[in-house]
Amino acid sequence: MEWERTNSKRLIKMAIKKIANDIYTIQTFDWDRQSFDNILKTPKGTTYNSFLIMDEKNILIDSTEPSKAKELLENLKSLDIKIDYIISQHAEQDHSGAIPTLLKEYPNAKIIGTKPAKELLENLLGIPQEKILTIEDGESLKTGQHQLKFIVTPWVHWPDTMVTYLSPEGILFSCDFFGSHLATTKTISEPEDIKEEAKRYYAHIMMPFAQMIQKNLDKLKDLKIEMIAPSHGPIIEKPEVIVDFYERWSTETSRKVVIAYVSMHGSTKLMVEHLTKTLLDLNVNLRVLNLANTDSSEIIMELVDSAALIIASPTVLTRPHPLVASTLYLVNMLKPPIKYFALIGSYGWGTLIEKETKKLLSTINVEFLDPVLVKGQPLREDFERLDKLAHEIKEKLEMIKKC
Repeated sequence: MEWERTNSKRLIKMAIKKIANDIYTIQTFDWDRQSFDNILKTPKGTTYNSFLIMDEKNILIDSTEPSKAKELLENLKSLDIKIDYIISQHAEQDHSGAIPTLLKEYPNAKIIGTKPAKELLENLLGIPQEKILTIEDGESLKTGQHQLKFIVTPWVHWPDTMVTYLSPEGILFSCDFFGSHLATTKTISEPEDIKEEAKRYYAHIMMPFAQMIQKNLDKLKDLKIEMIAPSHGPIIEKPEVIVDFYERWSTETSRKVVIAYVSMHGSTKLMVEHLTKTLLDLNVNLRVLNLANTDSSEIIMELVDSAALIIASPTVLTRPHPLVASTLYLVNMLKPPIKYFALIGSYGWGTLIEKETKKLLSTINVEFLDPVLVKGQPLREDFERLDKLAHEIKEKLEMIKKC
């Protein structure tokens, strides 16, 4: 029993950290989580970050997912305080799932969120509507020595999302904005330290809403932000760097080309090897990924700043290979800023691969280049067609403003 109490105290000490005067982060760690929504791979686990402002009114910003509710509650109870307000910046369960548990311990606490969040909190978590106070964009709340300003940031990445700016400290509690799935006890982190996981996070969660990202970044420009405290991942002490990442990811396209391929009997692989060599001879920035041994999240990350995607696929029962089909489905859903798409591949007795590929990319705005499809083994004239495609891609890339 004594060991359990000691160990519990150690865990609480690790989870609660002071980040400014009377401001604390309370982290719950998911060290082993390997995927999010069974879509996004999280090879380094994740954190669920709550933030406590201790003042005349005690404010908790965001909670945690239901499986971590007991852990969060134990951390809060160790402080022996009451909670007056729980700010729900986003109703999704990994942010607000613990609120029903918290309300049992703090029945007088009021929930604060946007109008869309109120409806979602009622529907997803069964929170009584009379417990929820709604805010308007730009509205403020004085807690004593601190003032919170609520900034509505819809579609980052749900319609209900908002961020909270704390003065005088200049802390932006950014919800999913600027987050990363990374389980670490390091509270303060340089943005360069988390760039890879921040990019993976952006690619799968923010990229479909790039235009809204730009609009919401504009809403933050006049704020003097000293620190960014996201709901996932480490706190960021150099906000300008992560903001610059988002500015570039949401607006710019580089001249990079991604080739994603799978081969069954070697014909498609021969085509990929030849096309790769020609593109490299043309000094094209290139990334080649074998779908048979590459996680889909790596492909989506590469497409955040790529201009062109080349899919190389054999035909399976006249359709694209299943690994290709699932990749195309994700690309269509997440809408990377690629401008050009090319299809190459081989088939045996017949193919509908071009038609089916265009169906799978029906909502993405790209220019489809002429495909290079080969019956059986590629011959000299087929390699010549691949060379022609490579030169066409090179010309298309030259028309893109270099970034």
